[in-house]
Amino acid sequence: MKFTLKDYQEEAVGKVLVNLKKASKRWREDGDKHAFSLTATTGAGKTVMAAAVFEALFHGDDNYDIEPDPGAVVIWFSDDPSLNEQSRYRLLQASDRLSISDLVVVQSTFQREALEPGKVYFLNTQKLSKSSLLVRGREPDEEADTNAPPLPMPDSRSWTIWDTIQNTIDDPALTLYLVLDEAHRGMRAATGAGEKTTIVKRLINGSGSVPGIPVVWGISATVERFNVAMADMQGRATLPNVIVDSGKVQASGLLKDTINLDVPKEVGQFDTVLVRRGTDKLKEISAAWAAYGAQQTDAGVVLPLMVLQVPNAPDHNEIGKALDTIFTQWPDLPEDAVAHVFGEHSAQTFGHHSVPYISPERVQDTSWVRVLIAKDAISTGWDCPRAEVMVSFRPALDKTHITQLLGRMVRTPLARRIPGNDRLNSVDCLLPFFDENSVKDVAKALKSGGDGGDALPGRRVLINPVELRPNPAIPEVIWDKLLSLPSQTLPKRHVRPVKRLTSLAHELAADDLLVDAGKLAHAEMHKVLDGICARYKAEIKVARSSVLTVEGTSLKADLKGEAMSFDDFLEEADYVVIEDAYRRAGRAISPDLATSYSKHLARNVGDQHDMEEALKEAHVSIAALGLVPQARETLDAEAEKLSNHWLTRFRVEIKGLTDERQDVYRQIKEMSANPMEVNIARPTSWMQTSTIREANGVEKPLQTFAKHLLCNEEGLFPDCFNSWEDEVIRAELDRPGTVAWYRNPSRASQDSLGIIYSDGAESKILRPDFVFFSQQSDGTVVADIVDPHGIQLNDAVPKLRGLAQYAAKYGSHYRRIEAVAKIGDKFRVLDLMEEKTRKAIGSASSVKELYESAVGSDYVV
Repeated sequence: MKFTLKDYQEEAVGKVLVNLKKASKRWREDGDKHAFSLTATTGAGKTVMAAAVFEALFHGDDNYDIEPDPGAVVIWFSDDPSLNEQSRYRLLQASDRLSISDLVVVQSTFQREALEPGKVYFLNTQKLSKSSLLVRGREPDEEADTNAPPLPMPDSRSWTIWDTIQNTIDDPALTLYLVLDEAHRGMRAATGAGEKTTIVKRLINGSGSVPGIPVVWGISATVERFNVAMADMQGRATLPNVIVDSGKVQASGLLKDTINLDVPKEVGQFDTVLVRRGTDKLKEISAAWAAYGAQQTDAGVVLPLMVLQVPNAPDHNEIGKALDTIFTQWPDLPEDAVAHVFGEHSAQTFGHHSVPYISPERVQDTSWVRVLIAKDAISTGWDCPRAEVMVSFRPALDKTHITQLLGRMVRTPLARRIPGNDRLNSVDCLLPFFDENSVKDVAKALKSGGDGGDALPGRRVLINPVELRPNPAIPEVIWDKLLSLPSQTLPKRHVRPVKRLTSLAHELAADDLLVDAGKLAHAEMHKVLDGICARYKAEIKVARSSVLTVEGTSLKADLKGEAMSFDDFLEEADYVVIEDAYRRAGRAISPDLATSYSKHLARNVGDQHDMEEALKEAHVSIAALGLVPQARETLDAEAEKLSNHWLTRFRVEIKGLTDERQDVYRQIKEMSANPMEVNIARPTSWMQTSTIREANGVEKPLQTFAKHLLCNEEGLFPDCFNSWEDEVIRAELDRPGTVAWYRNPSRASQDSLGIIYSDGAESKILRPDFVFFSQQSDGTVVADIVDPHGIQLNDAVPKLRGLAQYAAKYGSHYRRIEAVAKIGDKFRVLDLMEEKTRKAIGSASSVKELYESAVGSDYVV
C-alpha cells in the first residue's frame, strides 16, 4: 500500500479478509454462497480499505497472515460509470501492487470466455441493461419479457457478459467475488422495482441458467437496505457484517471536526448577502492555507473552492447574479475560475458568464476551479476535500440534498488534522433560505455524517460561530507551561514491535536525524537474536530437529488376512519444507529481519565459498527460532525498548519538524501496545458558538469569561457551561494569583490534554475540563487541573483511577490535580496529589462514598 492505514482501517481490512476466506472455503468445499457488508461513515476511506483487501487477496499479506488466492476474480459493481471510474482511480492511488492492467473497465466491446484471475472488473448497471451490446443474444429467463425475442448477438461476439459470468462461476479453479459499491443504491424493495433493481438482484441471486455470484460484499455508509435484501435471498448465508466505529474515524483526523452553518437571523431575501459572505470566507480560508503552506514548507498547496448548490431546475440569470457578486467581492479571482457539473456536459451560460463543464472526479486535482456550480448529482461518490465553502440556494425542504452534498466535503485536505487550528479543520455552509429553526434538522443530520447513524463523537455543528484567537493579554510563559504538560494518547494500532522499530528507523533516516538508522536497528536486533540463540540453546536444538525431519505414519494392510498395522516413519525434510518453515518464522519476527539475520548468520559461518549452503543452514536456524515462543517474546520486548529509547532521544528534534512529519512520529508512537506520552499542540484558532436560542425562540448571547488563552475581539471567551462547571470556573478565577485558564477540548485534537483510563478490559481516554494557571510570588507559573467530575456515570470510578494514576506519574508538572463533585448541597473535592487519596480511589466501588469519606474535603466556591 502507498498509504499507511489508520488503525480502524487495518482492523476492518482484517475482518473483511476473514469473511472472504471463510466464504471462499465454503464455496469451494460445499458450494455455499455468502454475503456480508462493510459499513463506514462517509470519508472513512472505504476504497482505500478495498485496495488493501485486493492486495492481500491477490498477492497475500504477512500482516494478516493470508496466502494469495490464485483463483480470485472480483467484479466491482455500481450504478454509475463515473463512480466506477473514480473508484478505479482511487484504487490505483492507494495501491502499489495493483497495476492499470489489473483494474479492467468492462466496455461494450469486452469479450472473454471467463474472467481472468487476479483482476478487478468494473461493471455498471447500464452495461447489463436490455439494450447493452454486452447482453445481446442471451436467451430470456423467467424474469425477462419472454414474448420479446432476444436481440441478435453482434457478429464479432462469441459470449454475452452473462455467459462470461456463468463460465467464471462454473470454473472450479476460480472464485468470483462481487463488490457492490454504494450498496444501498439499487436495493429497493420489490414493489415498484425497476430494471436497476432487477439487474442487481440477478447478479446476487442468479437468474435462469446463470447461478448467483458465490461471494457478495456490500460497501456503503448506509447498508440497512442491502442487509434486508440479503436476508430475503434464497440459498445465501450471511457472514458477520464489518462495522467501522465512527468515533475512531472522526478521531483519526481524516474528517473535519467542525461544520459551520451560517443562516440569517431574520426572514427575508438574503442570498446576495450570504454569497458575499461566502466569498469572504473563501478568501480568508485561501489566505489561511497559503500561510500554513509557507510555514510548513512540506504541507503542499491547498487551493480551497466554493460550491454553489442550485436547484435541479435553476434560473441561469440568478446564478449569473451570484457570480457577479463573487467577482465584485473578490476582484482578483480569475474569470475562468468557475466550472459546473450539471448533467448537461457542455458549457452553460449564466448571465453574461460562459462556464465550462468538468467531470466531478476531476475537480479535486484541477486547481484552476475555485467556484463550482452543482445541483445534487454529485452527492454520491464524489469527493473533493478542498471544497471548504458551500452556498446553497436550496430551500429548507431540500435539507436531504444539502446534507448529502455537504457530507462529501468533510474530508481534511491533507488527510490529517491541523494541530490547534479549528479554522483549517472546519467547513463552512451558508444557507440563505433557511432560518435557525429549520437548520436544526441539517445540524442533526450532519452530526451523524449525514448517514442517519449515531452522532460522530468529536464532530461539532455550529450555527453562526465566531473565531477565537490567542489572547494577546496572556504572557508567553503561560503558553510555555501549557505546552510542557504531558498528554497521553490511546495506542491506536498495535503492530509487531520489530515492524514498528523498522518504521521508526526509516523515518529517522529520512529526516537525517539518525544516519543508517535501518542498519543500526537490524544490527541491534541481530545481537538480541544471537543472545536468544545462546540463552535458549536446548530449546532451539529440539526445534531444529523438528524442522529437519518430517514425521509420519504408514498403513500396512494384509488383504488376505484382513489385518492392518500402523508404522511410524521419519524422513529428512527437503528444501521446500525448510523454506516453508523459514517463511512462517519470518512472518513471526518480520520478513526483513529474517532476511538480514540469515545473511548475518551465513557470514559468521566462516566458509565464504559455499554461501548458498550457509544461507540454507541459516534458514534452518531461523525456522527453529520461530518455534520457540520465548524467542519471539524477548525479541519483541527488546525492539519495543529500542523504539522508545530513540523516540525519547530524538524528542526535541522531532518537535522541531513540520506538522506533517510530527504526525508521522505520532502514529509510530501509537503503534505501541502501551499508552505513550505526547505533546500538546499550541492552539491558534478556535471556532465557537456565541449565542443560544431559548425554548421560547428568543436568542441571547452566551456567558463570557476573561483570562482564557483564546478569546474574541473583546478579549472574552464565550461558552455554555453547566451549573457545576460555571461555579468552579468562577471560584478558580477569583483565587489570588490566577492569571489564565484553558477550556480543555473534549474532542480528539492535538491541542487537548488526554489522560488514559481503563474501563474493564478496554483503554479509554478522558479529557479533564479545565487547566488553571497561577503566578506565584517568586514569578514561577504553576498549573492546576480542576475537573468537575460527574458521579452518576458508570465509568466515574475508572476515570478517577486514571486521573489518580496520571497524578502519580506526572504530579511534578502541577501544583494541584483535583476532582470536584456536588454531593447534596455541597461541593466536595478529591486531591489526587495525595497518596492516601489515590489509594482510596484504587479500592473504591462508590464515587459518592469517596467524596463523603475522610479523603474528600469541602471545595470552597
